[in-house]
Amino acid sequence: MPSVGDPQMSRERGTMADPYVSVVVPCYNEVENLQRGVLQEMHAYLSRQPWSYEVIISDDGSTDDSRELVRQAVADLAHFCLQPNPHQGKPGAVWAGIQAAQGEIVLFTDMDQSTPIDQLNRLLPAYASGFDVVIGSRGAQRANFGWYRRLGSAIFRTFRRLLMLRHISDTQCGFKSMRRSVALELFPRLDAIQQAEDVKGWKVTAFDVELLYLAERAGHQIAEVTVAWANRDVATGKGKSYLRESKEMLEQICRVKWNEIRGRYDQDAI
Repeated sequence: MPSVGDPQMSRERGTMADPYVSVVVPCYNEVENLQRGVLQEMHAYLSRQPWSYEVIISDDGSTDDSRELVRQAVADLAHFCLQPNPHQGKPGAVWAGIQAAQGEIVLFTDMDQSTPIDQLNRLLPAYASGFDVVIGSRGAQRANFGWYRRLGSAIFRTFRRLLMLRHISDTQCGFKSMRRSVALELFPRLDAIQQAEDVKGWKVTAFDVELLYLAERAGHQIAEVTVAWANRDVATGKGKSYLRESKEMLEQICRVKWNEIRGRYDQDAI
């Protein structure tokens, strides 16, 4: 079986040559979100923009009908394609999509579109000001975000800022963009990519924290832009566990700090 991002792993339906923006959408068991028309929403917005684009749906070995639904949808959506991958978790799916991308700017965004694709217009202007990484921030107003998640988010943010990325408010918003050259430089250095493990079920991790840490460490300019956000995820097949995800994310922050202390990032210095 080809590895994630292997050029031999076919993309189903072509995308636009030399797009300005590549949108990478990781997909794992997203049937309900797909059925409510999220891909059609993306197309309706992107097709009206003055810049060229492609959308890569990077399927992470879905075990439901997601892959078939995407295959059917992209047949009718110009510049959309399906990238099938073995199951390796969200970081692997995003990385596979980035390797397939051709755009100058790469955006990775969640299938549920809790941050709608039209918020991209808030991110793109920062590139003209010289920024290399431009990320969305959910701000304080988060619709459909339970009190326990608000509390957990505050604890996570406080703990993380004690250790790293003190000037970034929200590292976990699923709406991030960067120059493709920067993404190709940083993603291979992530723990989740370098030390790929057998993954069962839904796997996210706090790879965003390490990604932003590496970007800051490498001297890339990071802009954080407030975007609209409301929880729209209706998928039921991911087997999510908030407590398990929270534990894994805290462990990931500690791992990044430990890597820093023991000089791993000095050894991998660019």
